[in-house]
Amino acid sequence: MTRGSSAYLDAQQRAHIHRWRKSWLWRSELPTWLLMATIYGGWFATLAHWRTLGLWPATLLLILFTCWYLSLQHELIHGHPTRFPRLNQLFGTLPLAVWYPYGLYRDSHLAHHRNHSLTDPDEDPETYYLSPARWARLRPWQRRAIHLRNTFPGRLLLGPLLDIAATLRSLLLAFCRGEGRAIAMWVIHLLLLAGLFFLMARQGFSPLWFVLAVSYPALMLTKVRSFYEHRAAADPLARSVNNEAGWAWRLLFLNLNYHAVHHDLPGLPWYGLRRVYLLWRDDYHQRNRGFRAAGYGEWWRRFSTRPVNVNAHPGWQQDAEHEAPCVTDVRHSPPQHPGAERKAGAAITGGC
Repeated sequence: MTRGSSAYLDAQQRAHIHRWRKSWLWRSELPTWLLMATIYGGWFATLAHWRTLGLWPATLLLILFTCWYLSLQHELIHGHPTRFPRLNQLFGTLPLAVWYPYGLYRDSHLAHHRNHSLTDPDEDPETYYLSPARWARLRPWQRRAIHLRNTFPGRLLLGPLLDIAATLRSLLLAFCRGEGRAIAMWVIHLLLLAGLFFLMARQGFSPLWFVLAVSYPALMLTKVRSFYEHRAAADPLARSVNNEAGWAWRLLFLNLNYHAVHHDLPGLPWYGLRRVYLLWRDDYHQRNRGFRAAGYGEWWRRFSTRPVNVNAHPGWQQDAEHEAPCVTDVRHSPPQHPGAERKAGAAITGGC
């Protein structure tokens, strides 16, 4: 699943991508090796020299490196930079973000990549939708909390807290049920975390400060990317967004803003996502029925006070509102590309 299950636009795209994969750069996975060295080197160098940098500059750098590390873990899950899952797991096991064991994230994320059940509350572990039955059981204050969570600032502030609560619940359940494999995963995670905290204390950097002022803000940053990545739509190809974010966001999230491309081609390395998207941009716009944003500022402008409609899952026969195009402006002009003869069938219109 990490590299397979690719859904190409056509045979021409498949041939192009297979040629790129034969190049030295793609076969060597050099960008990902350099990325790993940069993230690990930057994180530990910042911790070692935090007094020289100052508390606040060091804290900001650690937030960025920790968020970047979470993006790297995603790349490791999808089979980069090696073809050996256990080796990739070794590269991503350190709990630099504190809360999530690599194995827990891996299993949840690969289940999320079953595109036929994407956004389904009963099958997609990463969806924000609730089943209609669960939504009906919520009290008014709980629904208000969900609506608050579905605003852009609410997702950043409350989203990590809710995720942490769910993760701790899974920890308790694993121990209560005596699930050996899960318990072993958590024991390793907690031992490594204790080692990191000991290292921080030796450096004079407060582990409590790290949890509150580094880890939580890093998780908040990840919620920028995942705010409205998926919508309920009858067509599985229309459920994932392509967000034309600026270069800083693209680098931090390793091009996962091109999320529909990633779900089509989950084995594509992070440095290939943008290249593929720009070459077949109009085709992807048609393929996912206009689910495209002009950057994360688009979400802020639309949903700073108004919640995105991600509440009770509407099922697969929902009205056209859920498949309406999402932006009136885009960041990139259409290039001349191998699929340019197939123009997008629908013009971009407003609202989502």
